[in-house]
Amino acid sequence: MPAHDAASRQGILADQFLYFFLRLRKDRIRSVVEAVNARYPGESTEQKARRLISVQTPMSFLSGTLMHLPRLIPGLGYAFEFLGVVGGASVLSRMHLYLILEIALLYGKNIDDEARVPEMLSVVAATGLAAGVSLLSGALDIHTLLPLPVGGITASAAARMIGEEAIRLYSAPVEKIATH
Repeated sequence: MPAHDAASRQGILADQFLYFFLRLRKDRIRSVVEAVNARYPGESTEQKARRLISVQTPMSFLSGTLMHLPRLIPGLGYAFEFLGVVGGASVLSRMHLYLILEIALLYGKNIDDEARVPEMLSVVAATGLAAGVSLLSGALDIHTLLPLPVGGITASAAARMIGEEAIRLYSAPVEKIATH
């Protein structure tokens, strides 16, 4: 099988995975970026990207907090809290994926390019780690309510770090390959 066919199939597989498992809709990403560009035509790309981050941060805080609500219901135990964290991590991953792809598109990157796949996998891993931190805080049994703010703070910090890293990555000049 030619390398091009394998790469094409891999790209389709990645798109299908992101669509079906994380409900990633690239048309929505494009419409958000178009709206930001239309509303703030005089701002720099970095300013627009920071707007997206500033909107994402409180949403991530809320999502990170809500994923621990099952802990507050007596008798449900850690199994339901774990399911809440898994579901919350899925939502957070999707939100963070949208954020980096919106920033990529702001900077003129092709969001359909296979180069985005490793970047998106990094976001999913970072989001999983952030969700794990709040789950760990609950396992310490310090206080029943502790995972709620820890989850919110960790998720919002992850959103800010992911967004800032996306700005750094996508704003970097493309290195030209010297030909001799």
